[in-house]
Amino acid sequence: MSRKQKIPFTESILALVVCSALAACGGSNSNNTTKVTPTTPTTPTTPTTNELGISAVPQALAATFTRALKFDRYTKVDTPNGGEIHILAQDEITENQIVRARNILQHFLTDYPGSAYGADKSAIANKMAENGATLMLLNGVDDGTNAAAELDGQPLYYGEMQVEGHSWYINQNYEHRDASYEEILHLVHDYGIGVDQNEDFLGALVDYQTEVRAAQVNALSGQLWAWSSELADWLAELTAENSLTQEYLASVLDSFYGLWGAFDGDYGMWNFYVAKTRNDLAPKDPLGAALMAQFFHPYLTYNARIDESFTGDFSLKFQSSLAYTHHAQYLKNITLTGINDSNVIVNQLDNNISGNTGTNTVIFSGPSSEYQISKESEQLTVADLQDNRDGSNTLVAIEKLQFTDTTINSSSL
Repeated sequence: MSRKQKIPFTESILALVVCSALAACGGSNSNNTTKVTPTTPTTPTTPTTNELGISAVPQALAATFTRALKFDRYTKVDTPNGGEIHILAQDEITENQIVRARNILQHFLTDYPGSAYGADKSAIANKMAENGATLMLLNGVDDGTNAAAELDGQPLYYGEMQVEGHSWYINQNYEHRDASYEEILHLVHDYGIGVDQNEDFLGALVDYQTEVRAAQVNALSGQLWAWSSELADWLAELTAENSLTQEYLASVLDSFYGLWGAFDGDYGMWNFYVAKTRNDLAPKDPLGAALMAQFFHPYLTYNARIDESFTGDFSLKFQSSLAYTHHAQYLKNITLTGINDSNVIVNQLDNNISGNTGTNTVIFSGPSSEYQISKESEQLTVADLQDNRDGSNTLVAIEKLQFTDTTINSSSL
């Protein structure tokens, strides 16, 4: 969650207590609201960046995001108006966590052609820069001990930041549940899309927010979201700080991208959203499903860096026996990192797959005779000749292609 919540819980939602204690379901400014103060776009003097686009904290920001507060790295998302959306990281955050947070933010701001409100998201990105949107990647969990949480910005804690391929992601046991999508969505919603019922509307998408509000009101009155009596105090707090729509939209989005598919319960978002998976959305909350179709890509547009600790087969194809594939099925492009021998099982999304320094195999669903393989320089293209199965895949630094009838060494092609 984006706000510190004080909810009386019963055993039926004990998991939410665990999440708050261990996985830090968010946190926000000290007054429990997101401060959105319009500013002019800033251009801090940025130190040299590494190959991942990460640098030391720029001088213009270092007086606030100090070494004493354990901030040591910086990255950003540039906006069309010349502004920047800042991402500041403390010293225990991994580089892959930083890159993934930036990727998710860029994903939300990537144009979605043909959608009602997301076809051109430049105004949203520009508004975020104008409003001073800042994402803070903080050490630990939201237990009240991190002094940096008092700064003006959207916090996201180490304990709730999964990385594809890391054990937290693979196991999906919700002790360290993936709150990155939720918290970064709050940043985009508060600073870019805009929130109604405040003194001023500081966003760029008033019509979309009107639909978000209507869907949230319908979900609350229809007992589709936060219907339990144990959530009354939490709802009162959200109402007082005008963050009902932010929390509702995050619940829908988490189910849309498969983050609750492996949850041991009947519903999503700790059992207080009626839809658990994307397939649930249209029949159970059609207004929520419409919100997704109007703005959010159906797959994840970023290139996911698979954690260097991973070894074995990483599946992009949904398999009910693999908890993480509820989420991984929406990935399209991945890069294996580190030195471990790792393999990738493709899905239907025309994957782009880059290997690491180990020996990597890409695994396909059919016999080799049903694929067309071509090579140009160091890049392989493997196109499935059957519809709706493995798509067309672009491979770089992949040593082997495994089909159901044979395995081909890339060096022989």
